[in-house]
Amino acid sequence: MDSSPTAPAPSLGSPATRLEGPEKVTGKARYAAEYALPDRAYAWPVPAAVARGRVTAVDTADALAVPGVLSVLTPYDAPRLGPCDDPTLRLFQDPDVPHRGWYVALAVAETPEAARAAAAAVRVRYDAEPHDAVLHTGHPAAYTPEQVNGGYPAHREKGDAAAAFAAAPVRVDCAYAVPPLHNHSMEPHAATAHWDADAGTLTVYDSSQGSGLVRSTLASLFGLPADRVTVVSEHVGGAFGCKGTPRPHVVLAVMAARHTGRPVTLALPRRHLAAVVGHRAPTLHRVRLGARTDGTLTALAHEVTTHTSRVREFVEQAAVPARVMYAAPALLTTHRVVPLDVPTPSWMRAPGESPGMYALESAMDELACALGIDPVELRVRNEPEAEPDSGHPFSSRHLVECLREGAARFDWAAHRTPRRDGPLLIGTGVAAATYPVYVAPSSARAHALPDGRYLVQTNATDLGTGARTVLAQIAADALRVALDRVTVEIGHSALPQGSVAGGSAGTASWGWAVHDACTSLLALLARRSGPIPEAGVSVPADTTASAKQKSPYARHAFGAHFAEVQTDTVTGEVRVRRLLGVFAAGRILNPLTARSQFVGGMVMGLGMALTEHSTMDPAFGDFTENDLASYHVPSHADVPDIEVHWLDEHDKHLNPTGGKGIGEIGIVGTAAAIGNAFHHATGRRIRELPLTPDRVLAAIG
Repeated sequence: MDSSPTAPAPSLGSPATRLEGPEKVTGKARYAAEYALPDRAYAWPVPAAVARGRVTAVDTADALAVPGVLSVLTPYDAPRLGPCDDPTLRLFQDPDVPHRGWYVALAVAETPEAARAAAAAVRVRYDAEPHDAVLHTGHPAAYTPEQVNGGYPAHREKGDAAAAFAAAPVRVDCAYAVPPLHNHSMEPHAATAHWDADAGTLTVYDSSQGSGLVRSTLASLFGLPADRVTVVSEHVGGAFGCKGTPRPHVVLAVMAARHTGRPVTLALPRRHLAAVVGHRAPTLHRVRLGARTDGTLTALAHEVTTHTSRVREFVEQAAVPARVMYAAPALLTTHRVVPLDVPTPSWMRAPGESPGMYALESAMDELACALGIDPVELRVRNEPEAEPDSGHPFSSRHLVECLREGAARFDWAAHRTPRRDGPLLIGTGVAAATYPVYVAPSSARAHALPDGRYLVQTNATDLGTGARTVLAQIAADALRVALDRVTVEIGHSALPQGSVAGGSAGTASWGWAVHDACTSLLALLARRSGPIPEAGVSVPADTTASAKQKSPYARHAFGAHFAEVQTDTVTGEVRVRRLLGVFAAGRILNPLTARSQFVGGMVMGLGMALTEHSTMDPAFGDFTENDLASYHVPSHADVPDIEVHWLDEHDKHLNPTGGKGIGEIGIVGTAAAIGNAFHHATGRRIRELPLTPDRVLAAIG
């Protein structure tokens, strides 16, 4: 127990620096491809060159002749795999090609260079079939699924939205389009696999958002007991959702290790990522808003059409945020999805909320213009007393306060007249943000050590967000000790089970278990007498029962984004001059890492608004922007000073730490605020992202 005469200052709420920072800046932190196991080999996959069809033959003679090549696996000789819920992982099990880029062979060699050369030398023949890769709202194959991502009903209707819209004195009926987007984390998907045939064990180092899920998936695919599989994801160089479930690279690495009897590293080249690790699906939106002349909404309808692959259904839940945001007696939200010959979409930072709120908040701005009402005031006038879709009371909702605080900090009223500075048109815009509160069952173990230190273990994953540090802060406060007396172990499947790092739920989920384990340990130590034994004293905790309890409250974080942009009438370039985000996201546990998360999300939203997009080539069924030279993520010169502020929000209906999760809300609403500012500056509305110079010049004439 803590023997200090006074209790240490609380750790939670203080700006603690990242505990793993020194390891990362000195190169001691190892990522998945950096485990230099003895006798290691390397693999390189071969992507399909047709958009739909079947492999009819694979000629590996030239590939096997490359010096240093160990093997080339194909659908005809690869190991057979066991059951799996995700068909994108059942690689080389049949000759079918569901989309361009689907892996059809794998070269394994002594060096990465030899593996790459061998992969290029593999000759694959196909029986190509006609394909369809074009999404449009009238597609004959479009259907309404039962559910969308997150388990939400695809269709919800309250009242008669069509009739209410037709009767409204002021109406807005607009179509918006968000293109395919790609996650592009700094560390590509990589894995190092070691199959110990004598011991019957498999060890994998994987760049993943959840090593526990990777372990259970590999155990099933390769017919191993789960306790014979170890997966390590100690350091991960970003993910943004695309590493939330196991991806093909880890299956292929294990397959190659098993086949060759040697450790194998596979790091996917960036050009492959667009086709094999998920993407944000394109979304086509129709938003209809009906209102009285005072701005009160009478009807809100948000209809979304998106695509999925023929391999696995994934439906972006882009209309779901409209069920949360504004009071409207008639509310319609629905999704339609078209199965196409395209890669399978998946999670990307704030799936659903990010594209959905771009459309909804753009439409709210258009309604404000039609009414002649200030956009901030319009949102305030439509603040609901309870969640519009469910009728549940909000556990806390401070959107109006975010809007008011942001307007004051941004000096909103003084900047509502568009300005011109030579060729530059300057304007301002606002948009609201929301993100749901999620929590998942997790477990942890807290150890008191005889030297007066504490060890806390949970299989969490730190994607670069600072999770390791915040968990140590939670533990230190629960144990009533200084932060430097706590060590945290995460990122290993042998540790107590932790949920996947996703849905802005990591800290809430793992932190709950860590808090419970540490408070129980503290209570146990208070009942003990005498010194801590050499083996230490340990207490486990499991939040399955408490985390699965359904709350009677609607739990969401909220925020408001304010943007000032300039448009160059000569070049068509749009640049952001100022960005401000104000958030109500429960208790902020670490201001330093929290600010980083908010800013990172806002930068990603800036990229969504101005530069990031991918194009599906209808002739080849391929994403054409498949590297960082053609897919433009914002660089340092693109990003202005970003101001972040948060409200001191206390919500007792969440979890022991009182946090709501902040990893994703920063991106939600940013693109809409920038688009609304562009309209304010130019008087022109572009309803398809991003706002590239060609579109801008066409719009402003």
